[in-house]
Amino acid sequence: MADLSANNFPVRKRSGFDSLWLSSPGLVYMALLLILPAGALIWQSFIDPKTGAFDLSVYRQLFSAGVYVKVLINTFVISAQVTLVCLLIGYPIALWLAGMEERRRRMAMWLVLLPFWLSPLLKNFAWIVLLARKGIVAQLLTGIGFETELNLLYGRGAVVFGMAHAMLPIAILTMLPTMLTIDNRLVPAAMSLGATRPQAFWRVFLPLSMPGVAAAGLLIFVMGLGFFITPSLLGSPNETVIGQMMITQVQKLFNLRLAGALAALLLAVTLITIALYDRVFGMSAVSGSGGAVKRGRIVGFFGGILIELGAAISDAIARVLPVRLGRGAFTVFVWLVIIIMIIPVLAFPPMAFSGSSFLEFPPKSFSLRWFETYLGSAQWTGATLRSAIVAILTGVLATLLAGFAAYGLARSKHKASGLIFLSFMLPMVVPNIVIGVALFYVFAKMGLIATNTGIVLGHTLSAIPVVFVILLTTFRAVDWRLIQAAATLGASRWQQIRLVLVPLVRGGAIAAFLFGLLHSFEELTIALFVGAGVKQTLPKQMWDDIILSISPTLAAASVFIIVVVTVLFVIAEKSRPR
Repeated sequence: MADLSANNFPVRKRSGFDSLWLSSPGLVYMALLLILPAGALIWQSFIDPKTGAFDLSVYRQLFSAGVYVKVLINTFVISAQVTLVCLLIGYPIALWLAGMEERRRRMAMWLVLLPFWLSPLLKNFAWIVLLARKGIVAQLLTGIGFETELNLLYGRGAVVFGMAHAMLPIAILTMLPTMLTIDNRLVPAAMSLGATRPQAFWRVFLPLSMPGVAAAGLLIFVMGLGFFITPSLLGSPNETVIGQMMITQVQKLFNLRLAGALAALLLAVTLITIALYDRVFGMSAVSGSGGAVKRGRIVGFFGGILIELGAAISDAIARVLPVRLGRGAFTVFVWLVIIIMIIPVLAFPPMAFSGSSFLEFPPKSFSLRWFETYLGSAQWTGATLRSAIVAILTGVLATLLAGFAAYGLARSKHKASGLIFLSFMLPMVVPNIVIGVALFYVFAKMGLIATNTGIVLGHTLSAIPVVFVILLTTFRAVDWRLIQAAATLGASRWQQIRLVLVPLVRGGAIAAFLFGLLHSFEELTIALFVGAGVKQTLPKQMWDDIILSISPTLAAASVFIIVVVTVLFVIAEKSRPR
């Protein structure tokens, strides 16, 4: 008699596209607001505006004028320097966090994440005050023996420091998950076989943590290529980057063709970097789909030399310094970095309560006059209200688009899932300055420049990656057997969603919405182009105030932002699934 067990009945496999189709709205959104606008902007740089014929004269102009080549090299070198600083400083912080128990780690992560959600605009503005010739840092250095007047601002060092300060939390957050997946029994096992602690770290832990390091390096470098706030505020003309030049071409000269050529150059450098990265390391480190880093022979050879050299130097130091002293120095270094990270958050409130007519730290008198000026100004309160409305709409739209896609990917095992994941990361990969100029070029033809709708659409595009990652993590943590159990007990599809799925993902969805809202509330680049100086968001109003006339009203507005960001950040962190 034939075996009638259930295992012998043919099972119809469901296609992976049954759930992947849910990512279609988000993919269409990015195609319409990212790929097509960027392509149109770049394409018009190849067309003669008078004849409509194919023309490369703007590129000949770019490469024949030494200033553009110098700016391109500047952008590349500064981004590389910032990447190196973030990896060297961020790795010990991530290592410190990985060694903590879960509860202490989450508390320590607040110190890392809070400065991350404070706008780079505010952080750089704080450093302008703190690092000024008569600022508190110069006074402290003079007090410990530096006799000459120090010029800490407006140079390469200040730019690299400011950019590294802004992007260091991203490097830490990217490296930490890889470290948490490493089996903590491996290092003790290596030591039981005769390796010293430094040798166990350099030869076991460090190689296993390299996927996170490689992913952090790529993200920081790509983001650095489109960074313009810090070079504009803390740098000199010698530190001019492509982002600044694109702003000049669009806002002052209205030369969209040259801006398109600069965008093409910046995007080409970004794509070449990603391609080289993929050849050396593989994209699994970014997408989270793979294990070890793929290394070529040359990279493996030099990596091996560095590992052996690091192990030898660490062993030599360990023989001279006691273990407790080494651990103490490590702890001091970590806390010193964290203190520097949160200094901008702590510096604004005292300056806002100053009675002086200019910004100073520490303030010499107490007054509420600048809060009264802020609350009594229609310009400042109008920009604040517009930012709040735009942020809420952005959070809702980004959560809906990313939520459908995240659910689809979490339920699918299709090979196309990796490609769709990378597609939703595109707004993070393409430099933000390119997105801003491309949206300006397309929205100008659609009548969406200087409209709240245009700003919401642009902010949603740039907020999708972070919202998508949070929601994807949330859906992947769901035990789908609970949904099946509800179905076997007679629950309808709507009841399964309302009574089982929604409670399971509510915390992650709230966190994703709030992080999308925070991203919009602090975003400057898109508001700078799409708002066109008519529809002012709060970051754009603050940018204008810094560029034109710095006043303590700016500090009062900054305190409001810090309070909002802190409250929303705490709610988002409390809502996120453990």
